[in-house]
Amino acid sequence: MTLVQEASTLDPAANRARLAELTPEGSDLVVFPEAFARDFGEPGSDLSAAAEPLDGPFATEAAKVAAERGTTVLAGMFEQGDDPARPVNTLVLRGAADAEYRKIHLYDSFGYRESDRIAAGPRTPVTADLAGFRLGLMTCYDLRFPELARALVDSGAEVLVVPAAWVAGPRKVDHWTTLVRARAIENTTYVVAVGQPGPRYSGHSIVVDPWGEVLAEAGEHAETLTVALDRDVLDEARRTNPSLANRRL
Repeated sequence: MTLVQEASTLDPAANRARLAELTPEGSDLVVFPEAFARDFGEPGSDLSAAAEPLDGPFATEAAKVAAERGTTVLAGMFEQGDDPARPVNTLVLRGAADAEYRKIHLYDSFGYRESDRIAAGPRTPVTADLAGFRLGLMTCYDLRFPELARALVDSGAEVLVVPAAWVAGPRKVDHWTTLVRARAIENTTYVVAVGQPGPRYSGHSIVVDPWGEVLAEAGEHAETLTVALDRDVLDEARRTNPSLANRRL
């Protein structure tokens, strides 16, 4: 699995070109950050012109690159929705698995109001099977809502994949790494969390195993990480700590 901690720009054509530049061969899954098709721009920017359909240039290029490299690509884009003024913040998964996840929890926090410019997706957990694991898809601010992670796990997810553009600021890296480890430990899952780099965003893309152990972590700047997930580690964690089975609802 490859985590691509790279910044997107305001130029969609340049971002599409970088999919091929940054996608290696030989990885089961290559994860790019949230909004990789086109950066959010200044807070409160109108994003309607950046929205594309799922058969548009970005998702089509992601599928092409995945096929050429023999891999599966996950990346964030703005999708045209029911409201022309407010697109949807969407993850597209293309390759050996094919799915879309539309961000449920919008970033109306820390002085931002994503909901002014983005429409929320349906409250439906999205999973996909890939390379012997079931992936559960989340985006950025979703990480702060444990009920979504648990709904994904109840749908069979064993790896939570979280593309993000986690805005930098006081305590933000600490929140990010703490929440990633918490979601891993409480759900006995792997968590693969990929952010855009600094200075605007927090970077620190990270992979945590079902015990809460950090397998890899990037710094603030652009970086690519490669990590192998081990089915035996997942199975052992769930046998030793059967917290999911011990729930009393």
